[in-house]
Amino acid sequence: MSHSRHLLALASGLVSTPASTGPGNWIPPRSPSLTIQSFFPRGSTTFSNMGVNTGAQDVVHPRSPKSLHLRRSFISGERSSADCARTPGLIVTEYLDRLREKEPDVKSFLHISSSALDEAAEIDGRLARGDDPGPLAGIPIAIKDNLCTRGMPSTGGSRILDGYRPPYDATAVKRLKESGAVLIGKTNLDEFGMGSSTESSAYQVTSNPWDLSRVPGGSSGGSAAAVAAGQCACALGSDTGGSIRQPASFCGVVGLKPTYGRVSRFGLMAYASSLDVVGCLGTSVDDVSLLLTAIAGHDPADATSSSKVVPNYLKALVPAKELPGNPLAGMKFGIIKETIGEGVEPAVAQVVKNAVVHLEKLGAVVQEVSLPTFSLGLPAYYVLAASEASSNLSRYDGIRYGPRVVADELNAMYGASRGQGFGAEVKRRILMGTYALSAGYYDAFYKRAQQVRTLIQQDFKKALEDGHILVSPVAPSPAFKIGEKVLDPLSMYLGDLMTVNVNMAGLPALSLPCGLIEDEGSKLPVGLQLIGNAFEEEELLRVGHIFEQTVPTW
Repeated sequence: MSHSRHLLALASGLVSTPASTGPGNWIPPRSPSLTIQSFFPRGSTTFSNMGVNTGAQDVVHPRSPKSLHLRRSFISGERSSADCARTPGLIVTEYLDRLREKEPDVKSFLHISSSALDEAAEIDGRLARGDDPGPLAGIPIAIKDNLCTRGMPSTGGSRILDGYRPPYDATAVKRLKESGAVLIGKTNLDEFGMGSSTESSAYQVTSNPWDLSRVPGGSSGGSAAAVAAGQCACALGSDTGGSIRQPASFCGVVGLKPTYGRVSRFGLMAYASSLDVVGCLGTSVDDVSLLLTAIAGHDPADATSSSKVVPNYLKALVPAKELPGNPLAGMKFGIIKETIGEGVEPAVAQVVKNAVVHLEKLGAVVQEVSLPTFSLGLPAYYVLAASEASSNLSRYDGIRYGPRVVADELNAMYGASRGQGFGAEVKRRILMGTYALSAGYYDAFYKRAQQVRTLIQQDFKKALEDGHILVSPVAPSPAFKIGEKVLDPLSMYLGDLMTVNVNMAGLPALSLPCGLIEDEGSKLPVGLQLIGNAFEEEELLRVGHIFEQTVPTW
């Protein structure tokens, strides 16, 4: 089967594939080398002593609330003697040094800011004058390169935007700046967010800091790898079908996909407008909460942004020393039946089950929950996402943005500019989306996918109506080898099995590191996904914070 027909084959599950053989029942090759390891040891700051293969970089401990500690140090004066001289300027210098040290191996960044030190110096001046520098004062934050940044390259990982520098900031970026954050650079991604490994970037392939021979996930792989490698304190990403949560799982960091409409999409390069969400990655729930508080809220420039009041998400987080004996007593959790059986590596499923046991020890009531339409989410998602992409990407024509191929005739110029500017994966999805929307196929594909989306939303509503938080793995496997799935796009798409339904329903979801498994000598992180009701990020973050503070060494 040619690559141009892979998405069509996946989408055909909506039309003709029996439930017993559909994508939700796909069984990946079993890896006998996968073994379960203990959770991250308490108190360590890196995993360089954990036997990770020699190609790995030092990985920042996933429970380290970097941004929160820096913020308290700068603003509240809560400094140890060792911290007294660590001004925002010095902190940013340290992060830039580490970024440049690790970058030749990890390749997380497409652009490093030339003004970061100047921005940090400005924060130093505000602190010296006693001015309020903002809640994110001096914190080095990386931005996924599909978010517009004024005066900085914003390529979306595509050659068709090579050299493009927007005249404005995305709303999320603008709010970070207003909060005092220092933008340290732009991170690599799959071209226009289309991919699950960051291998479809037009510029470079990012490596996973845990094992440089493996992918960091995608499409926000650059942001996740940068956080894991300690190249930034935290990062912004975008999530269309799991693009924050899956790389967070692969890289052992915390990733939050907010409710659709919680964060403005203005300035986010559109892939699938009804699914795209701007979200956060950090080393801890504290950091993600701090970041979300800064960027969430209504935006007049985005008609889909919600006017709901934004709480201070940090206030919901209870320190470990103040937790009662059973901090989750009476809370209901539902582990999604369809996510722990066939299609999931046994070692991954076991790590997630161990995490569920820990929730029960904290007083939670856990029961199995079935989502009957779960297996239909993946083909429906790829039909809808590709259809919206085919429309959204029509704006890139060689006239208004990026390089232009000289031709004698207008249509020839369009075709040549797009042909040279877009990569193979983007072309594949544009073709699929155009096909699904064409006369004679609209009802069979696009309309059917929208009907399935409604059923998925109804299933989630029913499962969550009793106050449940739903639980599942983030991905069916740990990080895979670079190049392993490049020639098999269908296998790559099937890796999104656990995450796409959340975007179809517009719900919030949190990815938490919950354990390690060993594969071919490498210890690799596994993520636990918590799914909540719309606009209940506060509850997800509270539970996630309790989990990461109390989970034992297994």
